[in-house]
Amino acid sequence: MTMGALGVVYGDIGTSPLYALKEAAKAAAHGGTLTHDAVLGVASLILWALLLIISLKYALLILRADNRGEGGIVALLALLHARNAKPGSWRAHLLVVGLVGAALLYGDGAITPAISVLSAIEGLKVDAPSLAPAVVPITVAILIGLFMMQKQGTGFIGRIFGPVMLAWFVVLAALGIHGIVKAPAVLAALSPFYAFNFLIHQDFHISFGILGAAFLAVTGGEAMYADMGHFGRLPIRLAWFAICLPALVLNYFGQAALLITDPTMIENPFFQLCPDALHYPLVAFSAVATVIASQAIIAGVFSLTQQSIQLGFLPRMQIRHTTSQAIGQIYVPLVNWLLAAATLGAVLSFGTSDALAGAYGIAVSLLMAITTLLAALVAIQWGYSPWLVVAVNGAFFVIDVIFFSANSVKLFEGGWFPLLLAGLVAFLMLTWRAGVKLVEAARAKLRQPEEDLIETAVNKCSARLPGTAVFLASAPRGVPLALTQFVKHNRVLHERVLLVTVLIEESPHIPDDDRAEVLDIIPGITRVILHYGFMQNPTIYEGLKLVCRQGKLHGIDLSDITYFVGRETIIPREDVPGMWVWREGVFAFLQRNAERSAAFFGVPTKQVVEFGTELEI
Repeated sequence: MTMGALGVVYGDIGTSPLYALKEAAKAAAHGGTLTHDAVLGVASLILWALLLIISLKYALLILRADNRGEGGIVALLALLHARNAKPGSWRAHLLVVGLVGAALLYGDGAITPAISVLSAIEGLKVDAPSLAPAVVPITVAILIGLFMMQKQGTGFIGRIFGPVMLAWFVVLAALGIHGIVKAPAVLAALSPFYAFNFLIHQDFHISFGILGAAFLAVTGGEAMYADMGHFGRLPIRLAWFAICLPALVLNYFGQAALLITDPTMIENPFFQLCPDALHYPLVAFSAVATVIASQAIIAGVFSLTQQSIQLGFLPRMQIRHTTSQAIGQIYVPLVNWLLAAATLGAVLSFGTSDALAGAYGIAVSLLMAITTLLAALVAIQWGYSPWLVVAVNGAFFVIDVIFFSANSVKLFEGGWFPLLLAGLVAFLMLTWRAGVKLVEAARAKLRQPEEDLIETAVNKCSARLPGTAVFLASAPRGVPLALTQFVKHNRVLHERVLLVTVLIEESPHIPDDDRAEVLDIIPGITRVILHYGFMQNPTIYEGLKLVCRQGKLHGIDLSDITYFVGRETIIPREDVPGMWVWREGVFAFLQRNAERSAAFFGVPTKQVVEFGTELEI
């Protein structure tokens, strides 16, 4: 598990040495000559950022805030029960903050592959400046191949992620030691005094620029928490403290040692650390490592999308499971190609890793601040002393805000790009969430109570048809609109009627024993409520098969039943209270293009009958 964590969790932060110290050193030189004190200050700042933010905050503190083993911002929202909060309450406002944090991951997901692969391929320019025009085309070709590969699944590549990244960290450490041996004086930067002293003696705007650039060294650290459910707390901590942290510190100090001996190497100290004979192999290896880092962030975006769909924050989309052995390996076609367009757009627009560094960091720093805030509320909810939580999380929140403020100066240098993407995703999430509530309110007005169904079944149906009918119900109470339509037009009911509702709980996994509630309304009409966790695939057919196997339903042939599904057409109206009509139009567009309920919930296609209903919101 530790080896797997190396490949998936630490790919992003593990490739940060390609560009982080270079950008921080350039900010410290601010157009002039890089001084000895500036190099030590930058190295010390990066070291203590890694220790405070990644080691202390994430590895030791944030990893404790798990939702039955699962981590990530969606898991925090589930722990805080923000999804079903009353409008206007503090939890409802918290949901908005959390969804903005989730949306920031999409901005991060677009920038990470772009800056990582681009910085690796730029290594070609160190020995062969004439190859500079080929850097962007090569990067684009690699990224297109990466996104095209997603539909095949990552099972095979996933097995080699860990060993390849272990070799990468060994190379990082070896290059670092090679540089430190030439200038051991760089070890003085182990003292935090150099970072603090250097920053306070700079102009305010220069200090902020240095902090913003140094923050690039910790981007990717949020993956420790987001991927906790895949590997567990102990393997993630072991991989960090035993392998990643030592290798990263050695490499950053090796680059700093090189700049002490020769400040002119500032254009690309990572590749210039390497002996000339190994330069091109290192470029190729860097490209492989950055592809792995990019793959990890893409898989993380897929996982976040699935969780958001299950909890009702995004419209249903087609989700393909690329292997039957591992439930976490999924492919979301729409998200894949939208992410590809954003990533390729970033490469073509910015052109260099230096330019992209201006766009990188602002989204991640805001996400880290939101995570710290939500984790503090979870700790208080769990009974920890509010004074202790405010003292500890408050200190980290201040650090997060300082780094966010430092990155905010990049807003007009490219920082707008990930924020624009995140803002768009957050708008769609909030619009979808509000629209779903309006639709449910409209359904509730039309939905018959169960008593009417009993009256209809007993007195108003002229006949009972042979066989079993399953009506999908969005709510665990009342009569599904599809059933109301069916009885209204046909005046009949089937001998067996199942009202099936899928409920997504705020736990990541629901065991099979707790999967189903079966409630008899009257003889022949039964309500079945299927419970799934937000990390599970809610399949109605498999759920009903499990219910039959458990003996809760008898005499039903699942291959010979008909599923009746409601398909709603949303009509925005200005005279109906709700959102602005243009926003309702956006929701109607999303709803119209969402994955059909039957397909999303795994209902056999040949057994589906759809009933259309118009709803005004």
